Amino acid sequence: MIIKSKKTKWVTLSLLTLSVVSLLAHLSVTKFSTVNLVQYSAMDALRHDFANVLGAPTQIIKNKKKIWGLVQSLQPLQPYANPRSTSYPVPNEQSNGFIYAKIFGGFAQIRSSICDLVTISRLLNATLVIPEIQESTRSKGISYKFKSFSYLYDEEEFIASLKNDLIIVKSLPDNLKAGRKRNEFPNFRPKSSASPNYYIEEILPKLKKAHVIGLVLTDGGCLQSILPPSMAEFQRLRCRVAFHALQFRSDIQILGRQMVERLRGWGQPFLAFHPGLLRDTLAYHGCAELFQDVHTELIQYRRAQMIKRGIVNEELRVDSHLRRENGSCPLMPEEVGVLLRAMGYPPKTIIYLAGSETFGGQRVLIPLHGMFANLVDRTSLCSKKELSDLIGPETPLPLNLFQMPPAKSEKQLKEEWKKAGPRPRPLPPPPDRPIYRHEKEGWYGWITETDTEPDPSPMDLRLQAHRLLWDALDYMVSVEADAFFPGFNNDGSGLPDFSSLVMGQRLYETASSRTYRPDRKVLAELFNITRDNMYHPKHNWTRLVQEHLNKSLGEEGLIRQSSLSKPTLFLSHPLPECSCRISSAEVPTHVKGSDGRILYGGEDECPKWMREKTVSLESAEEGGKLDESESMEYEDDLDKQPESYESGGKINVTLAWDQDEEMDPND
Repeated sequence: MIIKSKKTKWVTLSLLTLSVVSLLAHLSVTKFSTVNLVQYSAMDALRHDFANVLGAPTQIIKNKKKIWGLVQSLQPLQPYANPRSTSYPVPNEQSNGFIYAKIFGGFAQIRSSICDLVTISRLLNATLVIPEIQESTRSKGISYKFKSFSYLYDEEEFIASLKNDLIIVKSLPDNLKAGRKRNEFPNFRPKSSASPNYYIEEILPKLKKAHVIGLVLTDGGCLQSILPPSMAEFQRLRCRVAFHALQFRSDIQILGRQMVERLRGWGQPFLAFHPGLLRDTLAYHGCAELFQDVHTELIQYRRAQMIKRGIVNEELRVDSHLRRENGSCPLMPEEVGVLLRAMGYPPKTIIYLAGSETFGGQRVLIPLHGMFANLVDRTSLCSKKELSDLIGPETPLPLNLFQMPPAKSEKQLKEEWKKAGPRPRPLPPPPDRPIYRHEKEGWYGWITETDTEPDPSPMDLRLQAHRLLWDALDYMVSVEADAFFPGFNNDGSGLPDFSSLVMGQRLYETASSRTYRPDRKVLAELFNITRDNMYHPKHNWTRLVQEHLNKSLGEEGLIRQSSLSKPTLFLSHPLPECSCRISSAEVPTHVKGSDGRILYGGEDECPKWMREKTVSLESAEEGGKLDESESMEYEDDLDKQPESYESGGKINVTLAWDQDEEMDPND
């Protein structure tokens, strides 16, 4: 027993010793592992990611210049909207009368309408009353701090910037206000295609007689886009209004600049993308079948309304896929993601999603977000308080505005289903399954109960006014972006669109900036080729995409933009009227359209003071230029990239960018 007891003690002691040694070993490993975890840098990991995709640091810099650099062939174009004719005098204090106006529509329609309104006021030698923006009137429930115009724009800056062009007042004189309330003054609803002769022959005599006229603008403008060469000064006036006088109110400007600073604070260039997926636009062009389920039904309902009002003169049901192949439908976010990857943009690229409305919601953005994890928008860059402060104090609305529609019997539902016709409709629920409340309270819930869309609620009207503010922020960011890609512009509807306005201002301010002008018809053909292998395209397909998009950046893209977009919206292509060309540059050959209009070239020579300033800046920007002749040089670089475009992640504003990384945007 004694021997066994001693043996047990030794075994126990040995086990305890081994346990202590094991514990010390584990603690040591844990200590070193903790140190390594603390010293881990996401920035180093990001550099490693870029090295895997693009190669060595020198390769990173080379590829960066290819996808972010300026377009060298457009470098000589400079903004110049000042009056150039001695026959453009200061406005006469003895005007022919007052013009007041009501403007309907969204952000793009409002901005274009104001520019046209100022132009015709100058044409008629009239005093302009600050126009009323109907989307932001007090009846829409906006903050009591703002009037309709000042909700979006700076009134004082608007008046001061145009003091040498025309006289602008904030309201009618007191002795005329009563007459307006009694509808004593003539009112007109000019179309966006109205000619200068219409105003001279029809409007001016009545203005001189009544001394006051009213205009109601619903088409996104009130003057034709293309004016005779003798009226070039009026085109430059449009540019001065759009690019100088129409400044957002100070709160919007401050927050917009902060958003740009936050994007640039990550130390990398960023690309702005506007999907252009708006319900009205999709309905106008018949693109319902590109969506599914209830979204298709909503688009078809809006299209039926347009047909009833005479806006659309086509059948209700059209082949959306044929429309897409014709370039009449927008590029889907998934397709844009594939195009950007084909161009060489890495998965870590920062993409700013612009637009206050994206029809289809987050579901249509999932593929793009899967390819580019750093997809951000205003809600990612701004806090809720910052956005709330921009809106201002508003009168509270009732919390529960939803009213349940009267219940329908099973017999009524079956009869309605039988009479519905071949239109795509959501299937009725099974008899034993109830329709839950949340299914009826959505913004589309009405479509399960009735064929008539309900009138907008007070909250809907307020949210429409808020969208003007969100579009203003997105506009500022898109204009300042290192690159811009439109999902839908030149849609042919005749109405201004967000992307076209952004592209026009980028062309005016910095013509050489990377603004893609894709031909959707060409891209639709390319996607049809590789539809089954869209995420693993062949190298030849990638080369075709690169060739097309690189050409869209330069002269070829501008010529196409001038022929398609300018006839409906001058601000989308303010060349050559609002630009000049430095004399040291080679003067391009004038390209004329079938109507004899100059599509490219024809700019005046820049004044001496502007040439000297431009020369001083050229050396600083030399490293970032992209010559179109070099557009295909980086094909071999892309061969080293993986063919697969699969990448994951979620929206994360705290990006792991290294401030000292080789990819400095100032290179």
